[in-house]
Amino acid sequence: MEPLKINIATPAEVEDCLAILTLAFCSDPAFRWMFPQPSQYAQGLPLFAQAFGGEAFHQATAFYTEEFGAVALWLPPNTQPNESALMAFIQQGVEESQQLALDSILEQLDGYHPQVPHWHLALIGTDPICQGQGYGSALLAHTLRICDQQQELVYLEATNARNVALYQKHGFEMLGTVQVGNSPILYPMLRHPQ
Repeated sequence: MEPLKINIATPAEVEDCLAILTLAFCSDPAFRWMFPQPSQYAQGLPLFAQAFGGEAFHQATAFYTEEFGAVALWLPPNTQPNESALMAFIQQGVEESQQLALDSILEQLDGYHPQVPHWHLALIGTDPICQGQGYGSALLAHTLRICDQQQELVYLEATNARNVALYQKHGFEMLGTVQVGNSPILYPMLRHPQ
């Protein structure tokens, strides 16, 4: 099989990227806990993705595989999620009963976040019809090569236990787990340059 072509998302492709991420996370435990109703999820996930990882589109670090099989939003060193948009989104887009728990989860995850410059894999997702075919691995390998060349740390939060082994295969180590109340378990992970 030929290697998958990796593209940088242009401004005209943002909607396509967000659509793939919305498909990719439709059965993700953490995101469905945040957005239990289908219509709430369909509207909320793209808004969350923009607030949490949308800066990747401005940094030319939003990548997708050919034909939009998979999308990854990477935040390079010294680039952060849009904190004010994220907080506004949580207040308006997440059920009130979940907001306190989500605030606590984000606070706990922040404790695992490296305090030195690093790459942050905000979101990576594969269209369900392409899952298990190496699209996610191709996207990971593409940017991890850059991180290794620059000798940079890489951080992510896995939202699904199924994906932990994939990240470990690519050199990530689990730092701990985060769970609040009835929330699914989240897995902060770190990768040293290789």
